[in-house]
Amino acid sequence: MRNQTVEEFLLVGFDVHSQLKCPLFLLFLVIYIITLAGNLVIIVLVYVHVHLHCPMFIFLGNLSLSDILFTTNIVPKMLSIILGEGGTLSFHGCLSQFYFYASVGSTECFLLTVMSYDRYLAICHPLHYNVIMNARLQKCLLVLSWLPVSIVTLVRIILIHQLDFCGPNVIDHFFCDLDPILQLSCSDTSIIENEVLAASVHVILLPFLFIVTTYARIILAIVRIPSIHGRQKTFSTCSSHLIVVCTYFLTLITVYGIPSKAHSSAATKLRSLLYIVLTPMFNPIVYSLRNKEIRYALQKLKTTVKLIRFM
Repeated sequence: MRNQTVEEFLLVGFDVHSQLKCPLFLLFLVIYIITLAGNLVIIVLVYVHVHLHCPMFIFLGNLSLSDILFTTNIVPKMLSIILGEGGTLSFHGCLSQFYFYASVGSTECFLLTVMSYDRYLAICHPLHYNVIMNARLQKCLLVLSWLPVSIVTLVRIILIHQLDFCGPNVIDHFFCDLDPILQLSCSDTSIIENEVLAASVHVILLPFLFIVTTYARIILAIVRIPSIHGRQKTFSTCSSHLIVVCTYFLTLITVYGIPSKAHSSAATKLRSLLYIVLTPMFNPIVYSLRNKEIRYALQKLKTTVKLIRFM
């Protein structure tokens, strides 16, 4: 028999003054709306415009979808916690939130890796790009980005469900992250901790090293571009991509690669905000809205909407 007496978890949220709760709520609400709007625009544009049905924009559309799922899984509940000075989630609701957080977050890591590989082929091997990045490879890369992590995370959820939770039930965070959940368990969690450590190497560290390597190769290729304007344009785009990727992965590494006792809960929350709230907002701007083809498609969409309104 399991000794689980905890039926719900209390999420503490942010320890801020009561006068700051409303401004904090409005700030995160605006960021969330911008994130949804920006990523939805990218998905619609890629779906509607045929000239965007190429690997780079298909991967961008999937990244936008993962950003929407990622933030929507956490931010609405986080907003209610801010206004309510804390909030509760049932035991199964907490596990569900963590499942979607872990699976979609891992998918985003792999999508960023796939996108860096796509840019590497396009810049470093342009003559062979269409042959290598064919429709079959695109589908395989997308399936491998979404499906395996969902299955692996489900196994982790099953392992967590077998743990005993005897109380207390207070999680000092704004969502159900793994480490706070394991700290509340009165069972041996070493198996799950070892599994998470091994998964982090494959999901976070190795993809990050691969991305850094590919962008290093890309930068070397950019240096050999004869046109100064071409070098500046390509380097500007790639450098902004690399900044966003480094922010996302380095915060993940500091949160999950460093033992929880090495940093405070406030520092953990701040780092979590970087990749849960801010990065999904910046992704459409950095990866898409600065792109000439996306801007052209957006202008066409605006023109079409205006024509429909006047009809």
